[in-house]
Amino acid sequence: MGYLMSPIDKIRKPIARQLDDFEPFFKESMKSKVPLLDIITNYIYRHKGKQLRPLLVFLSAGATGSVTQSTYTAAGMIELLHTATLIHDDVVDESYERRGAFSINALWRSKIAVLAGDFILSKGLLLAVETGEFELLKLMSNAVKEMSEGELLQIERSRKMNVDEATYFEIIRMKTATLLASCAANGAASSGASKEVVDMMHEFGTYLGIAFQIRDDLFDYQPKGIIGKPTGNDIKEKKLTLPLIHALSQVSERERRRVLKLVRSSRRNGKAVAQVVDFVVSKDGLVYTEKVMQDYKQKAINVLMRLPQTACRDSLVLLTNYVVDRNK
Repeated sequence: MGYLMSPIDKIRKPIARQLDDFEPFFKESMKSKVPLLDIITNYIYRHKGKQLRPLLVFLSAGATGSVTQSTYTAAGMIELLHTATLIHDDVVDESYERRGAFSINALWRSKIAVLAGDFILSKGLLLAVETGEFELLKLMSNAVKEMSEGELLQIERSRKMNVDEATYFEIIRMKTATLLASCAANGAASSGASKEVVDMMHEFGTYLGIAFQIRDDLFDYQPKGIIGKPTGNDIKEKKLTLPLIHALSQVSERERRRVLKLVRSSRRNGKAVAQVVDFVVSKDGLVYTEKVMQDYKQKAINVLMRLPQTACRDSLVLLTNYVVDRNK
């Protein structure tokens, strides 16, 4: 019986060797002389996710030129930055679980988690400085700035509950798409591609990131677990995402106020979550959002089609489809 490759294995096939070489490089980049930090970074390394971001960096380098030592630096920087933001996110959200394991703040409390996140962020910045990769550092620093602004804009608007579609796209462009755009652009820059190609890959990464976040937002409305009910976490946190924003745009001001009142009470009232989900479904909020997500996926693929056909470009197309079709 033949071995069935997983979607991720298929995607990583053209650069599998380089990704395997990246593993010890990434582990080494987190090392510290402080024993507690070493324990924490080892724990992070053991519970790392699918590493989609390094995958995107290496494939972007391969699709626009070839993988170089700069590609390893770019992937290491971005994975360190991403890891730091996840640790800080869990503190902000008071979340005690990450990737099916305890989060850093669950095991070591918030103070240590914030400091560990700061340490990992600084290691990412130092990696660029020590290797003289100042163009990569510029792209990455801009990503940190935009991600912070996006999160704060979402918090501010969620309090006032006045998010329209344009603001929603601005938030997700900054808080999610910026990092994936940096992955694609840094990958291209590390391969020695021209500024025009680097900008083109930044555009591809932005479309991919928007589709990625819309898929995440749709998960909130999909049945989960044994009881088969949507989690409604975004609703409970008063985050207005595209399905609800679209549904609210279809109704009178009076109906809008009624639904927003349900959203405000949803943290205490489980029935309110179900009523908001029913409202979104009845106004085709999920159908509309799915269509917008598919449009962004196609925009991302259209950008890739401007590159010469290579195994890495084909894998980037597979990755784009995977991001939209994944079930978690």
